[in-house]
Amino acid sequence: MNYVEPLFRPPSEARSLILQVTNGCSWNNCTFCEMYTAPQKKFSVKTADEITQELQQIATSIIPVRRVFLADGDAMTLSFRRVKEILLLIRQYLPDVQRVSSYCLPHNLKNKTIEQLIELEQLGLKLMYVGCESGDDLVLEKVAKGENYQSSLEALTKIKQSGMKSSVMILNGLGGRQYSEQHALNSARLMNETQPEFLSTLVVSFPAGMERFQQGFGGDFEPLQQMDLFKEMEILLDTLILEKTVFRSDHASNYLVLKGTLSRDKDRLLTQVRTAIHNPDQIHLRQEWQRGL
Repeated sequence: MNYVEPLFRPPSEARSLILQVTNGCSWNNCTFCEMYTAPQKKFSVKTADEITQELQQIATSIIPVRRVFLADGDAMTLSFRRVKEILLLIRQYLPDVQRVSSYCLPHNLKNKTIEQLIELEQLGLKLMYVGCESGDDLVLEKVAKGENYQSSLEALTKIKQSGMKSSVMILNGLGGRQYSEQHALNSARLMNETQPEFLSTLVVSFPAGMERFQQGFGGDFEPLQQMDLFKEMEILLDTLILEKTVFRSDHASNYLVLKGTLSRDKDRLLTQVRTAIHNPDQIHLRQEWQRGL
């Protein structure tokens, strides 16, 4: 595969073929994200011929392919026509593929109709990974996300109406100490209104430093300490009213590993979080050296 490194994919796509149909991210302004800031990651689109050649190469190998993930950070910025073309090529060369998935910025779906999304779903695009990050408009503005509560709501609603599934990510600690409560409450409100099939939380991290991130907060961003992160998680979980959402907070950035289905496991998950707050010696927490982005 002719990858432009570094390459990223969701943890659940570990066994998938990563098909890089775009390079980088067309937005690439989020102050918390350093994934696509390297010079070689400037946004570009692969041609149909390049994608065809890679699929032909995979088709002649002995490697079985059941799932395909469309990289990079925002493949759904492509037009309906281009995405459809790619799905048809996957179906042509890899007929055993059962699921295609992609990252998706909410505004990527603004110019795609429900009917178009239904057609893409029928061609195999079954799952969208949507980085909502927060449901709070002020926090989203400060981190230059380029989205707001309404744009995320509309995108997640479209995904559900099309028959696809959505996997949403919320960033624990994104609003810092000043906006922690409203970040948690409004993120929960967004999830309650959209009922995603999957929900995960990561802890906001700054491997390249906080200077770029601090600019949006006027230099007043105060990162949450471990206990503050747990208290924010308690507010989020306590406010969530979900019917049947698979919840995961087990990324390497998280101090406390949480897994369950909401709302079935809500009480158990809240008990774990409250134990971490009030009796941290009685629960397993990751040490700093065990964490990472």
